[in-house]
Amino acid sequence: MSTTICQVMGFIVSSLGVAGCIVSTAMDMWSTQDLYDNPVTAVFQYQGLWRSCVRQSSGFTECRPYFTILGLPAMFQAVRALMIVGIVLGILGLLVCIFALKCIRIGNMEDSAKANMTLTSGIMFIVAGLCAITGVSVFANMLVTNFWMSTANMYQGMQNVQNRYTFGSALFVGWVAGGLALIGGIMMCLACRGLIPEESRYKAVSYNASGRNISYRTGPYKVGSGYEPEMKTRKGAGYEEAARSEDGRRSYPSKHDYV
Repeated sequence: MSTTICQVMGFIVSSLGVAGCIVSTAMDMWSTQDLYDNPVTAVFQYQGLWRSCVRQSSGFTECRPYFTILGLPAMFQAVRALMIVGIVLGILGLLVCIFALKCIRIGNMEDSAKANMTLTSGIMFIVAGLCAITGVSVFANMLVTNFWMSTANMYQGMQNVQNRYTFGSALFVGWVAGGLALIGGIMMCLACRGLIPEESRYKAVSYNASGRNISYRTGPYKVGSGYEPEMKTRKGAGYEEAARSEDGRRSYPSKHDYV
């Protein structure tokens, strides 16, 4: 029962993690404009992995997708690739995990096959969680680096300083989702140990022949045709049973006893 509960809980937690990765990747608030020095502004900017948006004070929001791929920074493209790989692995892990659940019986699938599928899905969830956490962390590192560079330029009195950006809500969703996928994958790997069937142990049994060895003597076997006339024999004194001798051997009649 504990194995089934661990497997189901791992499936549920991993499902939440994969769903969170999808939502985080699709969100636009990966980086938001820092309003620390200017809390009252008519324009608020925020960016995601796929487009950048501008929200005015009137409530009108305009988003513009990134029409170029080569013009984006290499680290930005790496974050995209990590999130996509994490989502793909997570979805494949969910498909494998559904068929590996112990409470679902499909045909004559053995427990050993379910154990292998459970381990495979657990590894996929772990890798998907690591991809999501790594991608979000790389993007956060980019934000921190750009933030302090913008701050340094601001203190030096340089003109035309770009807006500073800070962490958006999508980063926190991605961190939590990656952690859930990682925990769910670990639970699936632990449930795999309970699904492995115990190896049968056979004890060797030695058979010893009791009693004396019996030797079988083979002799010629004559097959009758069924048409031979029955032989008429006379019953004489020689045909009577011979008495056993004292030494235990049977005495046989001599040729003079026959009539």
